[in-house]
Amino acid sequence: MRNTHSTLRTGLIAAAAALVGACSTGPKIFVNEDPGAAFNSYSTYNYEPILSTDDRPGYRSILSQYLINSVDREMANRGYKKAENPDLTVNFNLSTQEKIRSTSSPSGGGYYGYRGYGAYGGYNTTVTQYTEGTLNIDLIDNTVEQKQLVWEAVAVGRMTDKARQNMEEAASTVVAEMFSQFPHLAPGFVPPAPPAESG
Repeated sequence: MRNTHSTLRTGLIAAAAALVGACSTGPKIFVNEDPGAAFNSYSTYNYEPILSTDDRPGYRSILSQYLINSVDREMANRGYKKAENPDLTVNFNLSTQEKIRSTSSPSGGGYYGYRGYGAYGGYNTTVTQYTEGTLNIDLIDNTVEQKQLVWEAVAVGRMTDKARQNMEEAASTVVAEMFSQFPHLAPGFVPPAPPAESG
């Protein structure tokens, strides 16, 4: 049972690499926000006691820690502070799915080369199997009696060898892309001005 859990945990961590995406444009990002949420009053945050990235009581996965470090950076950049009784709680979820992609291209040779007469040719078909990962980041209003999801970002991407070799960087990159669509700042927070360009 322990080996099965270890294998699952390793698979989830490796799947984080999928979120950087296979192409230069990175993963696809989707965002939903509760229009009635009181973002002008949220100033503190923390994490769900047991995150959905394969955590359990007394255990936090490596993937969870990478994501926490990345979210901490993004929240600090927006003036939010960690607190024991926070306004917002954060949760993560990661799922993977095996995908098959089939591509065809015209070909006059190969199998169809037996023809000694004019023909339109045949097709070469390539079938590729790959893993697609989906990462959710949820922000939950912790100030109401029934906790309420107020913002979520979803990243969908394909696993790459490059990302798999540096999962910490992969997590940092995708979290930054997801939070690029989070426009809110903690009340009263003024971001520092960018450094002046030297002339």
